[in-house]
Amino acid sequence: MDVTRIRALRGPNLWSRHTCIEAIVSCSGDENAVGRLPGFESRLRALFPTIGELHPIVLGQPLALAHVLENAAVALQAQAGCAVNFGHTARTVDDGVYQVTFQYSEEAVGRRALELAGQLIAAAQGGTAFDAHAAITELRDLDESERLGPSTGSIVDAAVARGIPYRRLTSGSLVQFGWGSKQRRIQAAEVDSTSGVAEAIAQDKELTKQLLNAAGVPVPLGRPVASVEDGWAAAQEIGLPVVVKPQDGNQGKGVTVNIGTREQLAAAYHSAAAHGEVMVEKFLPGFDFRLLVVGDRLVAAARRDPPQVIGDGRHTVRQLVDLVNQDPRRGEGHATSLTKIRLDDIALGRLEAQALAPDSVPALGQRVVLRNNANLSTGGTATDVTDTVHPEVAARAVDAAQMVGLHICGVDMVCENVLRPLEEQHGGVVEVNAAPGLRMHISPSFGRGRAVGEAVMDTLFAPGDDGRIPVVAVTGTNGKTTTARLINHLLAGSGLRTGMTNTDGVYVDGRQTDSGDCSGPKSARNVLLHPDVDAAVFEVARGGVLREGLGFDRCQVAVVTNIGSGDHLGLNYITTVEDLAVLKRVVVRNVAPHGYAVLNAADPNVAAMAASCPGSVIFFTRDRQHPVMATHRAQGKRTVYVDQDTLVAAEGSWRERIALRDVQITRNGTIGFQVDNVMAAVAAAWAIGLDWDTIRSGLASFKTDPAGVPGRFNVMDYRGATVIADYGHNTDAMRALVAAVDTMPAKKRSVVISGAGDRRDCDIRDQTAILGQAFDDVILYQDAAQRGRADGEVMALLRQGLEGATRTRAIDEIRGEFIAIDTALERLQPGDLSLILVDQVEEALAHLAKRIAEG
Repeated sequence: MDVTRIRALRGPNLWSRHTCIEAIVSCSGDENAVGRLPGFESRLRALFPTIGELHPIVLGQPLALAHVLENAAVALQAQAGCAVNFGHTARTVDDGVYQVTFQYSEEAVGRRALELAGQLIAAAQGGTAFDAHAAITELRDLDESERLGPSTGSIVDAAVARGIPYRRLTSGSLVQFGWGSKQRRIQAAEVDSTSGVAEAIAQDKELTKQLLNAAGVPVPLGRPVASVEDGWAAAQEIGLPVVVKPQDGNQGKGVTVNIGTREQLAAAYHSAAAHGEVMVEKFLPGFDFRLLVVGDRLVAAARRDPPQVIGDGRHTVRQLVDLVNQDPRRGEGHATSLTKIRLDDIALGRLEAQALAPDSVPALGQRVVLRNNANLSTGGTATDVTDTVHPEVAARAVDAAQMVGLHICGVDMVCENVLRPLEEQHGGVVEVNAAPGLRMHISPSFGRGRAVGEAVMDTLFAPGDDGRIPVVAVTGTNGKTTTARLINHLLAGSGLRTGMTNTDGVYVDGRQTDSGDCSGPKSARNVLLHPDVDAAVFEVARGGVLREGLGFDRCQVAVVTNIGSGDHLGLNYITTVEDLAVLKRVVVRNVAPHGYAVLNAADPNVAAMAASCPGSVIFFTRDRQHPVMATHRAQGKRTVYVDQDTLVAAEGSWRERIALRDVQITRNGTIGFQVDNVMAAVAAAWAIGLDWDTIRSGLASFKTDPAGVPGRFNVMDYRGATVIADYGHNTDAMRALVAAVDTMPAKKRSVVISGAGDRRDCDIRDQTAILGQAFDDVILYQDAAQRGRADGEVMALLRQGLEGATRTRAIDEIRGEFIAIDTALERLQPGDLSLILVDQVEEALAHLAKRIAEG
């Protein structure tokens, strides 16, 4: 068994809506049938007993090692606590080669699971050792280090529950919710609307106290100190006992409470000074409470108790700590609801203050406190008290958060309880925290968890707002770019700031931000990151879907123009038109439930996609009597068709009509493939909800010049002759172009063409076979990139396609695209027509523009 290629599919893909790892796996000989490997399965189960059931027959084929690899990769992740359950293995057209796909929750974990699954199989084959427990532990640790922490994770979970898309922007806790102009961002439990000024205030304990005091919130007396002597003087002024802590601190670092002697204050001062300037304030008796304010309301409250053990008269302190740490809820860091208690120097000092040591045996029932602060990160516990908070206490917490300016705020109070107002029990607010930890409220040690993530999302997005902008995905074999540009033009005409990706580049609000082929998922994700985008139009090419999946989780509108036979068939195991249709169907399968698929009714492979659409369907084709159209229209559903010289949008008895003479791109309706593109764009604009006046004006103002749709049937005049530049590069495009050119009068017709080396031989020959029936002269040129072909190989195939030409009289072979263009232009006479099939679109169009300007 040999794994030859691994891809991470980071969006909805050919196999699943899940994020997946896809591997190409070659199995030869007996590895193609596990049943022919004596003792393999028994050895496999001995090494990994929880691998699950292995079916002897998969999709009518014997079980291969590739299937075992998939099963093991899923099982290893699941055993490590990852929420995965999907796996699929498919045979390819190559004997013994499989596409193995399985779900992952964290990409690094999925990739490592594949490696470990391969090691497991190798061990079972060779009869060597494999430590399944160590493998699962490794994956669990890797997952913990890769995945979001509990605070951020709870907010993301709440977003997912509301259908709000999210994207993790860093390996840390910076996350974007929503798309484009509707996006919001968080960093852990901190939202993008919180100012840096508010954060700075929260870090400055003395300034915070001054502001809270001004707002009428009870706070303990205190002041910053510069030395131990100054600290002791402050303690005398305030009155013992006191608290010593860093002025800028977090997570309880360097905090010492209930100080009653000068010696204790000196030790506490040095501990706090390690974290910054030092502050001394009045010690408030009572318990430590954390109140969580989100927006303008209290959403959770917990009493925090310091790490402690209770003596039983038999075990030492060290043994009692070990027993407490055996609680499965206790772990390292923030991944678990509780943190292990540490017997470090701080704990030893606290024990010494209680006249104890790690090897002391506390009496039965004796409470042994191991830290002064009650932070969960140091091993403390939290008890939910949300339902018992007095309204006045809640109001003081909200006042504190709003006075500082924090949208998510952890307010630390010290008081006997939260049942009575702070003023009645001499309690107070001792600290406010930006980006507070949420796990004590999500999974408290005692009591029920609170829906903190939902509260955060409710402050970011109003009820019913899913943070999405309209997304239109356009795919197919031909017409994608023109259709996408036309839809983008219609959206922009409605006043929306648009983001568009296509094979020419990325455009945001009419400005090009990237160039080259940008029809893949990376470009789509970049557009959705842009804060100035109100609606997005994505051309979706097959390559990007195969490499990485879609760049979005779902779209409002999916447009499929057509499915042709000449578009990269034979690559990446897409060998038939039906395979290509299944791949293109991915965009239709990921339409939102309230969205639309816009489908070409005249193409059987496209029309069949309607059954896969979670939303509604708009069919389009020029023939209103087409059976698919007639049935759909009879059901009162949306259709777009042509009635004589008019484009018609119909739903039930309602009709909207647009004269094709007003749509320049169709040349009075004579260019059939442009009429198809217009119908698709109109249907998409209708699905989004644009008004018909906007659609009409947008269609009338859209032009097919090189600036508007470069390389898409750009018609130019050169010395009285007609020159057409187009990027047509497959047989279906050739047929459409021939049909269009046939409607245009010309004394003599010539065509300039090259061929892409990454097409099948038959596809290259077929292109010139079609053109040879429609053009008098053919100029063949060899472009710069032969894409794996030998020198002259493509030219030979193109010439072979012309061997049966009935019309072509002259054939020229020229090296170089620009030389071929110049040759065609020099031969043109007034009234002639030349179709130039460009390869380097931008450069070729610039060259043509220069030549035409020169006259």
